[in-house]
Amino acid sequence: MIHSQPNQKDTSFEYYEQGMGCLTLEGNEFSLIQRDGAEYPTELIPVHPKKMRVLKGPDGLPYYQLLDYKDQILPMRSVHHVKGFSLDGYAGVSPIATNADTIGLAMATEQHASAVFQRGATMAGVIERPHEAAPIKDQAKVDRLLEKFTERHGGGLRNAFSVALLQEGMQYKQLAMDNEKAQLLESRNFGVVEICRLYRVAPNMIQHLDKATFNNIEHLGLQFVIYTLMPWIKRKEAAMMRDLLLPEERKNLYIEFNVSGLLRGDQKSRFEAYAIARQWGWLSVNDIRRLENMPPIPGGDRYLTPMNMIDSKQLEGSINATPQQLQEIEGILACTQ
Repeated sequence: MIHSQPNQKDTSFEYYEQGMGCLTLEGNEFSLIQRDGAEYPTELIPVHPKKMRVLKGPDGLPYYQLLDYKDQILPMRSVHHVKGFSLDGYAGVSPIATNADTIGLAMATEQHASAVFQRGATMAGVIERPHEAAPIKDQAKVDRLLEKFTERHGGGLRNAFSVALLQEGMQYKQLAMDNEKAQLLESRNFGVVEICRLYRVAPNMIQHLDKATFNNIEHLGLQFVIYTLMPWIKRKEAAMMRDLLLPEERKNLYIEFNVSGLLRGDQKSRFEAYAIARQWGWLSVNDIRRLENMPPIPGGDRYLTPMNMIDSKQLEGSINATPQQLQEIEGILACTQ
């Protein structure tokens, strides 16, 4: 059920993708547990977090109210609940809601950039006439002058590089801060990094490769697995162990996400470490297979001892060669001559 198909509708990939989306956006992941007569789970049906309310029961345990069915209260055994960081221990807190200012600043920067390029990037200022020139007293003429100027030199990319001709000694004075001075690109990049920081995601994982090199890209991938994925994975594993295994099953069974496929880039170093540990005798074949999520094999619990690393006290009995050993040595010398 948890490996191949959690329910009749969703594949395992779709189920976990939807669950992680709810968990990282809303702070909670809910699924209804369908059980058979022996209490074994048979299906996991995802429920949107906004349609579920967590209640604290008189026994101190959480109970779950389906908002579409207000009178239906479900116990823990009927709901698979994975919660994010929680302040009360019953419901997780949404990372989006707790960091609204950071996301709002990034959205405001994007809206400003869109407005700047939509309006043609510059031409935000005043037109000055010389002091000795007679003022234009007709407001209609002033409005027509400004409208024509805006129509000719503003309004999008079509007029982005147009040339202005000002008569009667008029001068155009720019008032708005340009994109370079406003550090528009730097602000947008900073917003990207800030949102990555909320989820401890390295910027290179979202194609923001400013600080990535060929020398550190492999280690950045390892850091993504260790520091970003593992906290979420451990959170889900613990919740699945609690909700989907019966108490007597937890003594012999466990649920684990295998992330070895994400560590292929460092597989050579891992296998070299296994070889050293095996040769020096502090890991057996089954120990290594267990670390690689493989089943044990018969005879795999034996530990090796290097022949060149023996107790020095044992050398006393092996200083003098036996007659048979001397005969073998003489035979070898005769062959070499």
